[in-house]
Amino acid sequence: MEGFTKIAVLENEIEAQLLGSILKEREIPHGIRSYYDLAYDGIFQMHKGWGAIYAPEEFSKDIIEVLEEVRKNI
Repeated sequence: MEGFTKIAVLENEIEAQLLGSILKEREIPHGIRSYYDLAYDGIFQMHKGWGAIYAPEEFSKDIIEVLEEVRKNI
């Protein structure tokens, strides 16, 4: 994910899937990374959130707007 920066922390898998689908539909480049670690049985997700979304900086405003809309509708 070279050239990508962390845009936001995601709260759960459903949020991540919805956001990913919308961004794909809008052809916004992105990557979603879960903080789950099998060795630690998900302990990082309890403290850091479910995961994070990464994208080029120029798309951050659009992604934040979509994420806020997703959170309003879950």
